[in-house]
Formats: sequence, structure tokens, C-alpha cells
Amino acid sequence: MKDKIIHFFKQETVLCAAFALAAISVFFVRPDKEYLGYVDFRTLAILFCLMSVMAGLQKSGVFQYIAQELLSRVHKAWQVVLILVLLCFFSSMLVTNDVALITFVPFTLIVLGMIGPEAKGQLMIPVVVLQTIAANLGSMLTPIGNPQNLYLYGKAGLSLGEFVLLMLPYAAAALAVILVWSIIQSRAYHGSVQVSFDERAKISGSNIHLAVYAVLFVLALLTVARVVPYGVTLGLTIAALLVTDKSIFSRVDYSLLLTFVGFFIFIGNIGRIPAFSQMLQQIVSGHEILAGVAASQVISNVPAALLLSGFTENLSALIIGVNLGGLGTLIASMASLISYKLIAREECWGKGVYFRYFTVANVCFLVVLLAFALTLEA
Repeated sequence: MKDKIIHFFKQETVLCAAFALAAISVFFVRPDKEYLGYVDFRTLAILFCLMSVMAGLQKSGVFQYIAQELLSRVHKAWQVVLILVLLCFFSSMLVTNDVALITFVPFTLIVLGMIGPEAKGQLMIPVVVLQTIAANLGSMLTPIGNPQNLYLYGKAGLSLGEFVLLMLPYAAAALAVILVWSIIQSRAYHGSVQVSFDERAKISGSNIHLAVYAVLFVLALLTVARVVPYGVTLGLTIAALLVTDKSIFSRVDYSLLLTFVGFFIFIGNIGRIPAFSQMLQQIVSGHEILAGVAASQVISNVPAALLLSGFTENLSALIIGVNLGGLGTLIASMASLISYKLIAREECWGKGVYFRYFTVANVCFLVVLLAFALTLEA
């Protein structure tokens, strides 16, 4: 029993921290009817719907099929590297950074292994690190790219077009740096490249299932754009999954949803304690980008967004800060841990090498993009 509890705390550290903070805050603000107003049910509903749809599409093998079709047409190392990295960059805009990494990092390990042990030895760590950076940066362009964007987008009251235009310069700058770094890194491998698959990826499931997921995804986008009420989309998503594939419910990241609830309670209570509220407002106000980046390095960018959003009116700057804050430390974006765990499982000896390369690359990207952001804001 003790081992299970310890394992749970290790696996769900952020969730446990969120509820610990919420529990502590209860001693300062007794539960009352205002607690119900803390929770952003719209964000939670949309997040659940998106995670459900992405789980269904991932299960069907759609993403692997697209990746195989692209890679079967290339013959040079730089082409392979670019495709593997850009798959994460562009797909994360629609399927979230977590799903992009869960889908394409294992696929990448297989592809590099097929090319040969030399290619895998030279390219595995640089490519996976670049994929992780690409997923974290590509996802910042859209409200549905990652959880903090979905929350801040709703709280800021931005339109879909306004959000994309806000983040477009940073996504474009990120893409430019990714392209340069990827091409330079791919030159480290001088061998020939021939990617051929013994078994072609097939899309599983019926056409009806795929059509259902497509419709639900469009509904979710319309809900994000405030065209369809979130209650309607939530109800239709649950009903559709009950009819088509109940197993999708077990693939949803409920710990993330509960983490949001814990932080909502903590932030709501802190906002009702004048001393704490004023102190945080003084720290954050006027320094949203730097505050978002700094907080993300310690508690990751999703909790940082939830925590800091209650103490500033300049949510646009905070959106930029927490998205760039996904770079840096290994925990700056929880999605980065996905790649690290997959590398550790594949090559135990490579954990230290991966961590060092990851840190250097992330710091370089963060310095360049943060300087770019501060220049634009000046």
C-alpha cells in the first residue's frame, strides 16, 4: 500500500501539488457558494472533448499513416530529420503537444532503427530533443495546441483570429530557428538513407468511427470559437463515444482535468486574501512575459498560467510568457517528460546525454525567442 502511494505521488506530482495548495488555501477561506465560481467549466469541458477525440484518432493510426506516407518519399538525412521534427511542430497545433510527442517519438525511434545503428546512435537524441521543442513551440500558435492556451484564450476573451495573430510572430520565429538547427544537426550523419516499411500503416476502425471523430473535432473547434455552447459539444461527445467506442474514456487524462480543478480552487482563494493578492499583482503586473517564463521553469507552464492569470490584466503578455516558458528546464513543459521517459525506456545509458543536450538546446531556443519577444514588446 505504501509503495502504491509513493508511486502515485511520483506519477502525479503536479496533481498532488495542486490539491495540496487547494487544501491549504481552504484554511484561509472557508468553503462557501463562491467556490463554484472558481472552476472554469467551459475550459474543462472543451479539454475533455479534445482529449477524447485525439485519443480516438490516435487509436485509429491516422497519424502514423500520414508519417509513413511522407517518409517513404525521402532519401537524404536532412529530409528525414525535417519531416520527423516538422510533423511534431505542425501537428501539435491541432492535436496538442502531448499527443504529437506520444505519437511521433516512438515512431521516430523505429524509423531511425530501420535506417541503421549508426544513424540511430548519431541522430536519436538530437532529433527527439528537436521534436520536443517543436511540439512545445508549434502548439503555441492555436488555443487548442496546449491546455494553458485553451484556458487563457477563454479567460482573455480573445477571438480565434486574435489569438493566432498574437502568437504568429513567435511561431514563425520558432520555425525559422528549428529549420536552421535541424539542417545543421542532420549534417552530423553522412551515411545513405533509405526508409522502407515492411508493413504499411493502416487506418483501423470503420469509416463511421473516423467520421464521428471528424465531426466531434469540428464541433470542438466551433466551441472554442464560441459558436457552439460547450454543454452541447460535451453532451454529444459523451453520447457519441458511448455508442462508437467506450474504451476511449479510459484514454482521457483525468489527472490533468483534476489538476485544473485544484489550481482553480487555490487561485480563487488566494484572490480573496488581500495581502497575497496584492503581493502577486505587484510581482506579475508589467512583467508578465518574464514572470510566465520564470514560473514555468519551476512549476511548468500549465500551473504557471493558472496561477499568474488571476493577478494580471495583461493576459496577452502572459500567454506569450508561459508559451515561451515551455522551453528551458525539463519540467518547464510537462509534455517534455514524455520524450524523456521514452528515451529512458529505449536507451537507459542515454538519459544523461539526453538531459544535457535537451538543456543546452532549450536554453539556446529560450534565449533567442525571449530576446525576440522582449524586442517586440519594447
